[in-house]
Amino acid sequence: MADDAPARDRDRAVDAPTGNALLDMMPRRWRTLFHERGETVDLSSGALLFVSGRDIDRSYFPLQPMMVSLLVEVDDRRRVEVATIGREGAIGGIVSCGDLPAYTRAEVQVAGRLLAVPMTTVEEAKRDDLVVRDLFCRYADALLAQIMQSVACNTFHPIEARAARWLLTAQDRAGDQLALTQGALAALLGVQRTSVNAVARQLQDEGLIHYRRGIVTVTDRAELEHRACECYAAVRRHFDRVLGDEQASWIEACRD
Repeated sequence: MADDAPARDRDRAVDAPTGNALLDMMPRRWRTLFHERGETVDLSSGALLFVSGRDIDRSYFPLQPMMVSLLVEVDDRRRVEVATIGREGAIGGIVSCGDLPAYTRAEVQVAGRLLAVPMTTVEEAKRDDLVVRDLFCRYADALLAQIMQSVACNTFHPIEARAARWLLTAQDRAGDQLALTQGALAALLGVQRTSVNAVARQLQDEGLIHYRRGIVTVTDRAELEHRACECYAAVRRHFDRVLGDEQASWIEACRD
């Protein structure tokens, strides 16, 4: 038993952050293998990772500051965002058992870089390592919580509160400056552009954000948190409780 301890310590050794929280929480051997077998790709805003109905053959791990929206296509003309994913998570094959058709459309909202890993490697890691399997199960729970909270938020909360929540979530993942048009934000929130224009103008006039030439800069986060609905804090608390970070106690429990 003592002979296994040094290997376990090496596996838990702290490396330089990868830019993706899930990758950082993986055992080193899988983190290394994901990078060796995966492909690092730079993508611009509007790029598609997959569309509804397409079989998913790779998992995507966004690296800060990239952010991806999961969109449900209501009809040929309308889509609505049900979740956003950035450096805290992954897209494709994490919730499912891999190699299954996508239900949503995955579209890059904030340009950046991601690691695309073959589904065969992801499934191998799930099968062979309890830490990876539990990590992905916990992340799936956190992602589902975000989706369920979005349904409640879109039903009951005003546009201003929803826009503030979205901007806070985007700032967590992409930093203070967001390349985002008001038209894109309106489409993500499922509202008219005129409504978003009015909210953005009000937030800017009151000094919470600065908007110019498609770049939104958060200038008063504390007040933006005050304006946001409780959905932002609720999702964040659940994420921290379920997943945690590299020092979370559940990781060591999986190794025992």
